[in-house]
Amino acid sequence: MAFSNLTSKAALLYDEWIKHADPRVEGFLLMSSPVPQTIIIGAYIYFVTSLGPKLMENRKPFELRQIMAFYNFGVVALSVYLTYEFLMSGWATGYSFRCDLVDYSKSPTALRMVRTCWLYYFSKFIELLDTIFFVLRKKEGQITFLHVLHHSIMPWTWWFGVKFAAGGLGTFHALLNCVVHVIMYSYYGLCSLGPAYYKYLWWKKHMTSIQLVQFLMVTVHIGQIYFMDDCPYQYPVFIFIIWLYGSMFLLLFLHFWYHAYTRGQRPPKTMKNGISKSKDH
Repeated sequence: MAFSNLTSKAALLYDEWIKHADPRVEGFLLMSSPVPQTIIIGAYIYFVTSLGPKLMENRKPFELRQIMAFYNFGVVALSVYLTYEFLMSGWATGYSFRCDLVDYSKSPTALRMVRTCWLYYFSKFIELLDTIFFVLRKKEGQITFLHVLHHSIMPWTWWFGVKFAAGGLGTFHALLNCVVHVIMYSYYGLCSLGPAYYKYLWWKKHMTSIQLVQFLMVTVHIGQIYFMDDCPYQYPVFIFIIWLYGSMFLLLFLHFWYHAYTRGQRPPKTMKNGISKSKDH
């Protein structure tokens, strides 16, 4: 009975809360409710942590070099496009990089930002293939808790961002993430082409530095709102979540940096998005 009352109250709160959703995203794929994406993410977690490894237990690893090359360079192309769209829908056409509010109008620029935010959100589902490739190649050691957490929490939290606040200062981290993904997936794409291309990967040593700068910039940019006298951003809770996420991965990278370069005790795997990961192509 108590559980039934609790679920009823939760449903009423959700119905009241969803009334304030952005009507401009109605009709967009996966945006009607958080349930479909929750099912997809739940299936992803189950597959990469349980079902997938069991299915591959007595099988040889799949050779996926060509598929992974196509995938990695496809993510590069998508990230370049998203970077351009984020810039043209606000970050290079009027945003101040300080208290940038969400524009809820139906102006061409505002609608362009909405579409860009949704596409960025959808791209997080494409990136779930990172982990699925690990499973199919029997690289279970690279499927860490933080790796799965990152790939699960990004699309799930971004649903709420797109549903309620598609634009404004809360999208700066997405712009930076797209820029970093251009660099990272270019590296992984070249790796997947084989040893003949390894000579072009001299910039591997800068990968950790690039990601460290990314999380530092995200944390500083989003944190500045707490030092402004008056910034009426529409959904402060999103700002706190972004700051918390950025700070967490900044600390992870600083810890990695300290052990890898200060103490000379480099961990056995490189890191991607704050998560221990080696593509091992």
